[in-house]
Amino acid sequence: MISRVFTKNILFKLVTFVASAVLLLTFLPQEDENHFTYETNRPWSYPLLTAPFDIPIHLDSIKAQAVKDSIDRNFQPVYYRDLTTEKTSISAYASRLNNATAINLTPLERNALLNEIKKIYDNGIVDQSTYSHIADGALPKVRMIHDNVAISIPTTNYTSARTAYTQLDSLFRDVRFQEAIRITKLSELLEPNILLDSIETERLQNEMYKRAMAPIGVIQQGERIVDRGDIVTPQLYTILRTYEELSSDRPGAGGQTEYSPTIGLLLYIVLLLATLYTFLYFFRRDYYDRPRILAFIVIMVTAFALFAFGMSRAFSSGLYLTPFTIIPIIILVFLDSRTAFFSYLITILLSALVARFQLEFVFLQFVAGIAATVSIRELSKRSHLIRTAAIVFMAYSLAYVAIELIHTGTADKMTPQMFGNFAINAVFISFAYVLVFILEKLFGFTSRVTLVELSDINTPLMRELSEECPGTFQHSMAVSNLASAAAHRIGANVQLVRAGALYHDIGKISNPAFFTENQHGVNPHDALDPMQSARIVISHVAEGLRRAEKAKLPEKIRRFISEHHGKGKARYFYNTYCNAHPGEEVDPAPFTYPGPNPSSRETSILMMADSVEAASRSMSDHSPEAIAALVNKIIDSQIADGLHNDSPISFRDVKEIKDVFASRLRTMYHSRISYPELVKPANDGTGE
Repeated sequence: MISRVFTKNILFKLVTFVASAVLLLTFLPQEDENHFTYETNRPWSYPLLTAPFDIPIHLDSIKAQAVKDSIDRNFQPVYYRDLTTEKTSISAYASRLNNATAINLTPLERNALLNEIKKIYDNGIVDQSTYSHIADGALPKVRMIHDNVAISIPTTNYTSARTAYTQLDSLFRDVRFQEAIRITKLSELLEPNILLDSIETERLQNEMYKRAMAPIGVIQQGERIVDRGDIVTPQLYTILRTYEELSSDRPGAGGQTEYSPTIGLLLYIVLLLATLYTFLYFFRRDYYDRPRILAFIVIMVTAFALFAFGMSRAFSSGLYLTPFTIIPIIILVFLDSRTAFFSYLITILLSALVARFQLEFVFLQFVAGIAATVSIRELSKRSHLIRTAAIVFMAYSLAYVAIELIHTGTADKMTPQMFGNFAINAVFISFAYVLVFILEKLFGFTSRVTLVELSDINTPLMRELSEECPGTFQHSMAVSNLASAAAHRIGANVQLVRAGALYHDIGKISNPAFFTENQHGVNPHDALDPMQSARIVISHVAEGLRRAEKAKLPEKIRRFISEHHGKGKARYFYNTYCNAHPGEEVDPAPFTYPGPNPSSRETSILMMADSVEAASRSMSDHSPEAIAALVNKIIDSQIADGLHNDSPISFRDVKEIKDVFASRLRTMYHSRISYPELVKPANDGTGE
């Protein structure tokens, strides 16, 4: 049976490891082996890069744009003369002019008007947009192709249809001419005959671009391109882009096989996950051996790394929008700070695979992670998250300022967008509160938020305890205060001890009168034999577990109920039974609690506090010496009986706990001074 459980546990660890590695490798954005991430005016973050083949040197983007702008300013577009449109328009107008009977012009005058229109077409009519460029001086000449030869033509005489109409109107001032122009509707027939040849214009312009952008040099095979730390200038940026474009057409140029990058990425992921498992095995063995906790840690790391991969694909600054600091916050709430920060580092190193500037990314996240871990020592109120979000934003911002000053030496290159990304990232931290609730339900954890809620004495179970068992309720409150003070002294979970102590005796609700603190002169045990009484008293543990399950109390709280007596004896009834049966060998089983014994420092503290507080109520001597003797006697007796053998509590912890109990009990039972009576003065007969 043990072998089967062991095998099942090993198989679970192997499955979670492999599943995480496969998911990360599958969804990791893949890039070709010759692709690098770099920016102008930033250092080159890769090793020395040499040319695997000849690389032409082109103008950098700034110079290339300047050349293009110069070409565009001086470029003469290609136009052609549309003779068909010209002849059709003149012929149509001549027909209108000769057939119109309502105009008062002689044949000679009609020919004069028609000849002027022909002259305008001979000079050239262009569209309104072209004419506007001519009028602005932006188009002094255009090209005309004649016998495959481009000829520059001045645009001085070109007019638009509207301008031509105006010219005719001003040339023929006689009312009869103007009336003839209006009747024949000359404006409808004036159309451009000088038209843009867009295809030829584009071809010619591209040829000029190509000639201007011809390589200005070459980097020969084996020659140095760039080395780590070199600043990527605009010219170097262009060379690197050319190298990448040429490399994409030469898959074998780098000398790598098709599978080399994938194997390297898989090895990287496996090593990081193995590091996480190794850490848990050697430093958090209790987490490693519990599948639920191991699955929680691996899922958190994998899920956030996958989320970071997706954000990097969706947004250019996606990695800086990803709220990585939620990882240490949530793991710290459920587990501990060391595990939280180590898991966070593994996630950051996995996510660095898709970072544009990996060293800077890791530094930013490292600083922010420390800030989050230190600032969220506990999460019991939403204000704690707001404070942490503000601290994380400041940490990100300061780290970013430091990086920019190192790289550029000036604050001018800092972008407000990055500070905006950090602000959005900090806002996302508030979602940790919701995520804590979801993960708590999924994995059965108990957060500090839940413990704070359970410590509220107005919960239904606490109200029922106070109404049905007021003595037990007061005892639980006193034990809670005593135990939480001891937990604080030795560095145990104070909130867990406080909540566990409040609920440890809820089983007494079923039979409150059978417990001393709830009795008022009548003791029902007087009518029972010690064995029956012991069975009733011991049953409050099982009854408490039943009520805890019904109320859906967390497993951590149930442990306080089952372990607060451990496998100890109901000593009063056991001794009474032994005294009543002298010389008889008494079976201790009917007088023994079912256990188990305390398995944590917190439940050990409760066992000690429960016994010490109950015993202190029967003391008649409350001197410091008597209190110290009582505390030592009870705790030493429990240790001698082996009740704390399963707990990780140390002798140093026990000494500190004894000191706290003695100090608190002295305060609780301190003597009070008697108040003097007011002495009334005797009446001397004066009436005053």
